[in-house]
Amino acid sequence: MKGSAADRLRRLRLLLTLLFTVLNAAGLVVLAWLVIQGDGQQRDQQLDGELRRVTSTVLRLVGAEGAIVTAYIGEDQINTQCPQFAVLPGAAGQFTGHVSARTCVPVDIGVLSFHAENAALSGRILSGYIRGSNGELVRIAAEPFRNDNGQYVGAVVAAADARAAEAAHDRLILWVVGGCVLLVAGLGVTGHVLAGRAIRPATAALEQQETLLAETAHDLRTPVAALRALAETALRNPAERPDLLPRTVRLAARMGGIIDGLLVRARLAAGVEMPAIQPVWLDQLVTGVVEETPTDGAQVTVTTAPTQVNVDPALMQRAIGNLLDNALRYGRQPNSAAIVHITVAGGRVTVADHGPGIDAAVAKETFDRFSSGGGSSGLGLSIVRWVAQAHGGVLRVYNAEEGGAIFELVLPENGGRL
Repeated sequence: MKGSAADRLRRLRLLLTLLFTVLNAAGLVVLAWLVIQGDGQQRDQQLDGELRRVTSTVLRLVGAEGAIVTAYIGEDQINTQCPQFAVLPGAAGQFTGHVSARTCVPVDIGVLSFHAENAALSGRILSGYIRGSNGELVRIAAEPFRNDNGQYVGAVVAAADARAAEAAHDRLILWVVGGCVLLVAGLGVTGHVLAGRAIRPATAALEQQETLLAETAHDLRTPVAALRALAETALRNPAERPDLLPRTVRLAARMGGIIDGLLVRARLAAGVEMPAIQPVWLDQLVTGVVEETPTDGAQVTVTTAPTQVNVDPALMQRAIGNLLDNALRYGRQPNSAAIVHITVAGGRVTVADHGPGIDAAVAKETFDRFSSGGGSSGLGLSIVRWVAQAHGGVLRVYNAEEGGAIFELVLPENGGRL
């Protein structure tokens, strides 16, 4: 399958939607067919019940003492009721037939005679639909009877108007079909939503992969170029190698830190690396990080109050180190040393610098990736945000009124909430 990973995921979502819709639509079609068939059978049974009531009653009125006598039928009230009926001879019958006095639906007598002959020949009750003289749908039932010799000589054929039952059945079909169409449309929408949720982890993983690759390319581009420039300079000027070598080592160490930071963020985002939570004195941890970080002439002041939090010490050291490193690198004015103020109290670590500050448009975003006025790649700050979220905390950033950026890492204190 060709195309990008995103295209393949989109095709997978469409395929899942199609499968979900088709499978459920097939089930709906079967259910609809069963409902329609059941309603049709119920309609036939109701009509046949009315017709059998008429034929059985008429059969009790037919005399068979030596000959078939239909004279008594005219004296019964069933003769003037619906459904209408006719007592007709079969092929072996030799008697005078009888047709009920009331015509409920016009039916050709020849058609009734044909069905009476078939019933007498088969010796069993026959039922089905025919068309009346004017095209009406008519349900008939033909019940044969015997003479004294046990020979089938005729049949009572009852006919009922089936137009009302047919109209009701047609309305049911319309409702069922219309309902199925709406349900299939709803299933398509539901399938699309469910398919989106099903592939959401894969989409998120793809986005994280693309972000990681983009950040790796972005953050390594500058140090790689600088490293190449140093190497080329050392090749052209052997006398400068003693001065260039320490810079090369520091640059390589910086690249290693970038790669390490990217891997930490990737593990946190994928849930591969789980924080080893334990009680930690945040003020002592921050003080230790500041003492171990080279300031290169920058002025760093730390104000702390005893604060205990439940965190992963290694991850928290990295987060604090990234905040401090960002302030030392970019929290300065041109041609001047950085000035950084760190405050620790109440589960909050505030790092304020005297640099150009944070771009206002970027400061309003969710800061998946920061960009400072000094040109920070933002990877270190992005890792700080991930570490904060992994501990149930938040990272806030804003500009100070007197200038510079303020980063505030807020963590839940022991037994407390944000």
